[in-house]
Amino acid sequence: MREEKTATPIRTRNRRGEGGRLRDEIVAAAVELLDETGEESAITLRSVARRAGIAAPSIYRHFPDQPAIMLAVVRNAFDELDEQLRTALTAADSPRERLLAVSRSYLEFAATRPGRYRAMFAGVWIPDLSQGSVTRDDMATLGQESLRLFAGAFGDCVTAGCATSTDVLADTVALWLGLHGLAHQRMVSPSFPWPPDIADRVITTLAHLTG
Repeated sequence: MREEKTATPIRTRNRRGEGGRLRDEIVAAAVELLDETGEESAITLRSVARRAGIAAPSIYRHFPDQPAIMLAVVRNAFDELDEQLRTALTAADSPRERLLAVSRSYLEFAATRPGRYRAMFAGVWIPDLSQGSVTRDDMATLGQESLRLFAGAFGDCVTAGCATSTDVLADTVALWLGLHGLAHQRMVSPSFPWPPDIADRVITTLAHLTG
């Protein structure tokens, strides 16, 4: 008995001048694949084209290779993370609560979007930066806005007298490293008996919070 092949979705062709829309659809297709599989290896030019309902050569008008697609996916993920962090900041009242809220929001993002989070910080997709379409400058800009939001919340705590840090930038990096380590370990060791207040302990200690 012959196995039926799954047909590639038929996509309506964009009108002239709508190339940006196709680019967005390519990135959205790659994000869907990453969310479904959790594996960056599932994102290939062929699989993305199939999901987007286009011929593979059409991708080359917008992305020269797979790392370029992954860079766009990761940039979108950071944009989403930054928006989530801003929402957390505006929802809290005091400087101390804002820093706690933005830190908890970071951990929530990692827990609810594990595939994207791994690609953002430990991606196997990252190519040799000395050649190819993705450069060191591209990678250097990733996460800068997230760090700025954390540093702003941290600095407000110091100004308000609820944090004793004497080097806000260094301690902001230390706080991020602590949150990143906790997020990672929760992913790889879900059965570990994590203390219910472990996140607040990490935040309070690394941010030198008082009160």
